[in-house]
Amino acid sequence: MTRSRKARATLVAASGLTALALALTACGAPSSDTKDASATSVPTKPKSPVTLNILDVAGNLQLTKGMIENFVKANPDIVKKVTYTSAPAPDMVGKLKAQQQGGGSTISLVLSGTDGLSAGIKSDVLEQLLPAFDDRFPGLMDNYQEPAAAMQKLSNGYGVEVVYYPSGPLLEYNPAKVTDPPKTPADLLAWAKAHPGKFQYANPANSGPGRTWLMGLPYLLGDTDPKDPDKGWDKTWSFLQDLNKYAANYPSGTTETMKNLGDGTVDMVMSTTGWDINPRVLGTVPNTMKVGAFDGMHWVSDAQYALVPKGLDADVVAADLALVEWMLKPDQQAIAYDDGYFYPGPAVKDVTLSMAPEKSQQVIEQYGRSEYDDWISKFPTETSLPADQQVAAFDKWNRLVGSTH
Repeated sequence: MTRSRKARATLVAASGLTALALALTACGAPSSDTKDASATSVPTKPKSPVTLNILDVAGNLQLTKGMIENFVKANPDIVKKVTYTSAPAPDMVGKLKAQQQGGGSTISLVLSGTDGLSAGIKSDVLEQLLPAFDDRFPGLMDNYQEPAAAMQKLSNGYGVEVVYYPSGPLLEYNPAKVTDPPKTPADLLAWAKAHPGKFQYANPANSGPGRTWLMGLPYLLGDTDPKDPDKGWDKTWSFLQDLNKYAANYPSGTTETMKNLGDGTVDMVMSTTGWDINPRVLGTVPNTMKVGAFDGMHWVSDAQYALVPKGLDADVVAADLALVEWMLKPDQQAIAYDDGYFYPGPAVKDVTLSMAPEKSQQVIEQYGRSEYDDWISKFPTETSLPADQQVAAFDKWNRLVGSTH
């Protein structure tokens, strides 16, 4: 995979919620003519092999395409062909709604983050798979890692989680310039004050590291309600306004911060496990860079889901369900280690790196961090804010911080 494609896909996975707010206002309920799947009408397998048209709005295929191709090879009686398209998450609802109002959906399956998932639920263009199809996913919640199970609950049954990672927030820095990396937000503020313009994070609305930093900070500061950015983040907003005086500009995406770290424009940026590993794999960031965790940090997790649009033929839904069940098998989940961009990646339990493809093992061996396993087991993990709360947080950040820089 080329660097530009990887960075572009990763950015798509970490962005779109601000645009989502606009997309939601433009999207009403789909036509009543669309077909709704039900457990009684959907067979366990299609009468004859079907074509699946998969829409990726999260950059997810770089993690799961191998799983899908394996399924097609192993199940020619279920799927005869798969096509792939990609689009920004805010475009998803409009595409599905247009097809459903036309009498049915030609998009068979959507791979999405929390942004597309929430938009699909609010716009009533997705099948609620669970509990209707619980029997197709035996032991689903028990099979997930505990924090991944919490992210699955956020889907309200409209999606099935296929990949997960603890995300961040982490500090990534040049050890030649940062000899004593910050351990607390107060340390970071003091460092930024002493080195103005040398610390940077990207606009949270379009950046995975930016948004995990924003959502993780209330836990670090002991704010009154880390789940309420409007009324429970007084310390967070005050801190970010102080930090704003000394931080570098806020790029529109994470890739620019990584390039700036790599070329020495800045010396420290906000990062995540995947954004630490993958840019070093790609050569954007030198492998000499280091990462640090804040004392008492809380991971803010992220996940991506398989979504089934309304209006599909029952045989296509049957194939979708069989495919998603396959993707949750441990040997297939191991493919999600990929090149580290969603590290670790697997959503289900007991999927070790030794099960991953040889290339992934080599990448993690060379570019992974021994600290990560310790930090993942040591620090608690929180779910991301629901989409509407994220939009509110991004808007308030822009008013109080971004627009004043």
